Amino acid sequence: MKVAFAGTPEFARVALAQLLAAGFKVPLVLTQPDRPAGRGMKLQASPVKQAALDHGIAVAQPRSLRLDGKYPDDAAAAQAALQAAAPDVLVVAAYGLILPQWVLALPRQGCLNIHASVLPRWRGAAPIHRAIEAGDAETGVTIMQMDAGLDTGGMLLLEKWPIGPSATTATLHADLAALGGRLIVETLEMAACGGLRAEPQPAEGVTYAHKIEKHEAAIDWSQPAAVIERRIRAFDPFPGASSTLGGETIKLWRSELDSCSRLPDVRHGQILSINDEGITVACGDGALRLTELQRPGGKRLPARDFLRGFALQPGQRLGAGTGAAA
Repeated sequence: MKVAFAGTPEFARVALAQLLAAGFKVPLVLTQPDRPAGRGMKLQASPVKQAALDHGIAVAQPRSLRLDGKYPDDAAAAQAALQAAAPDVLVVAAYGLILPQWVLALPRQGCLNIHASVLPRWRGAAPIHRAIEAGDAETGVTIMQMDAGLDTGGMLLLEKWPIGPSATTATLHADLAALGGRLIVETLEMAACGGLRAEPQPAEGVTYAHKIEKHEAAIDWSQPAAVIERRIRAFDPFPGASSTLGGETIKLWRSELDSCSRLPDVRHGQILSINDEGITVACGDGALRLTELQRPGGKRLPARDFLRGFALQPGQRLGAGTGAAA
């Protein structure tokens, strides 16, 4: 079976590596154009492109796949490359471009998507982030037969995965990437034997995982402590939860719920106590102990080390400028 592959980040690279390790022939990889990255903002190839080049696989990097869109030459070149590759199936994982109908119809067995949620919950761009943010107890990976809708196609294979109490997007991403790689190999092996049939997604329970925006990083301390704690984990590593403190924007990487009793006259965002274990902050409901933080240009540090270079006192407020509580 010839398998063309479309994907861009590390999540997709893991799946491509699993397909190659299982012996599938991959004649062509589609991935996003190189992007500037790092301090020097030099163009950098995606993880999928790097893996493809390491294995001598042809790579196409169209800016769009729409033949009638802004980059018709890119789309036409990609179409020619796919037609020449003549894949039996196109596997898609976190590619980043919408597939028009001509792509969906080109492979003999269609296009299969590796989606990091239990569909129909968390259709869309950021299913891992949103599952943690919402406090879901579990998520998973769905292998889906793609159609023209947004993650609406029939389900071929599904496996659930627990979300632990300390899971971050970084750790859950790694778990689901490995799971997705295993499931797509199983799916293709079953398809080759004719033992696979798509099941329609349930009509109930549809939610959408909207793209993570940088402005969402700012913590609203009027929210309950449990909500903020999940948000900090959901935004690790991107965009990183943050709050202003002493005129600086501080990144918040780890936290835990604090059982201390909140005084009635304390305002949300106010620092209640400081010790080597962390910085305890009043929230709209309850309190949160910040245990790993980062100053601009610095490293992620445990609270003990962070406090050595940042003099703080109870009464100061996060997200409220430089002064103490009014």
